[in-house]
Amino acid sequence: MAGTGADPLAHAEQFIWLTARVLEQRRFAHLFLEGSADAVETALAAYRNEDGGYGHALEPDLRGPVSQPLHTAHALSVLDSIGRCGGPRVERICRYLTDVSTKEGALPAIHPSQRGYPAAPFIPVVDDPPAELLATGPVVGLLHRNQVWHAWLFRATDFCWAAVDALEQSHPYEIEAAVAFLDGVPDRARAEAAADRLGQLVREQRLVVLDPRGRADRPVAPGYAPGEHHFPHDYARTPGSLARRWFSDSELERSLDHLAAEQQEDGGWPVKWRQWAPGTALESRPVVTLGALRTLRAYGRGPR
Repeated sequence: MAGTGADPLAHAEQFIWLTARVLEQRRFAHLFLEGSADAVETALAAYRNEDGGYGHALEPDLRGPVSQPLHTAHALSVLDSIGRCGGPRVERICRYLTDVSTKEGALPAIHPSQRGYPAAPFIPVVDDPPAELLATGPVVGLLHRNQVWHAWLFRATDFCWAAVDALEQSHPYEIEAAVAFLDGVPDRARAEAAADRLGQLVREQRLVVLDPRGRADRPVAPGYAPGEHHFPHDYARTPGSLARRWFSDSELERSLDHLAAEQQEDGGWPVKWRQWAPGTALESRPVVTLGALRTLRAYGRGPR
């Protein structure tokens, strides 16, 4: 890892205390310093709205107070990380998801209520947004993994299966969403078969950089920022992911070496997607840093 020779976790800790929002500070403390889950949930509650969804730029690329599916998915991932993905809090979230779903019973990437508030230019606001696997897959997979049962899940699960089965030409973030769905959905035999097909697609369409030393010669997906490459660890974030089978041990080790080496001089990890406002970059880097630390720890590369 880059830096001044300090312990990588200690270096990251200084970055978190220096730059992060209260939520990411408390998440770091919970994950690595034996901090309480209650403190994380209290910080997360500041982003919750009366409609059961979450807003207030919880996902930094969407500004303003209104609830959005992407904010709410982020909130669910936080609750999942502290073992609180259940009970009345998730019941309220599922009611919100029901209210903002499209006619297919699934989620749009962005709800029209965002209109009038700043948002990343690569997330367009339209009046009748389509349902998207990118927004729906991670939420459905996470709820299934936590054994949440709600009427919203039935149609949303069917939508995700149809979307995954229809994938032909794709891009890395959509594949990541598909993996998140497949890693949690109950039908494991079908999930494994679908994952095997997607793994072949990822290699055939060159959606992954298998050797980081040659990444400069690899194209990025249309609309992505220069250098916004994806590596094996981006798909297989834990050893238990179905995407882990897509890569050899040596391919994954190179990927994890590259992830570790991306830690910057200030202790944080960089944001790779296109930046459009100074504040969003500042808020996103601690989120990315927590993700990198969690992935490295999952593979035995960091503190337990």
